[in-house]
Amino acid sequence: MTPTERRSAGFTLLEILVVLVILGLMASLVGPQVFKQLSGSKTKAAALQIQELSSALDLYRLELGRYPSSDQGLEALITKPNNVDGWNGPYLKKNVIRKDPWGNEFHYSAPGQHGEFDLWSLGADNREGGDGEDRDVRSWE
Repeated sequence: MTPTERRSAGFTLLEILVVLVILGLMASLVGPQVFKQLSGSKTKAAALQIQELSSALDLYRLELGRYPSSDQGLEALITKPNNVDGWNGPYLKKNVIRKDPWGNEFHYSAPGQHGEFDLWSLGADNREGGDGEDRDVRSWE
């Protein structure tokens, strides 16, 4: 092989290092934006889950004339409560009450302080209040 052919056969160590530095810079700029979108999508998913549960609660109310009590909780949407006539459930398609996107239980209160029922998730920190991903997601907002 001539020296010219040998040089064009592959990459030099310097060229590979330059490419790695460029990729590292791009990852440091793009990475935080991707994680910001991911946290926002969990909040939106929690809001959609609350809407789905609210619709199931409304259907329960249409058939029985009232919302499940706080004691019965959301379980009344998938399992017939004792001493209830006219229950035609389950009212959720998959017969399961999913946890919020952060793996925590949804909170339910009926009668609610903000309406006939209150349904909420406490966010990523599972504590009241917070900002960003820790913000509470509520049915009345």
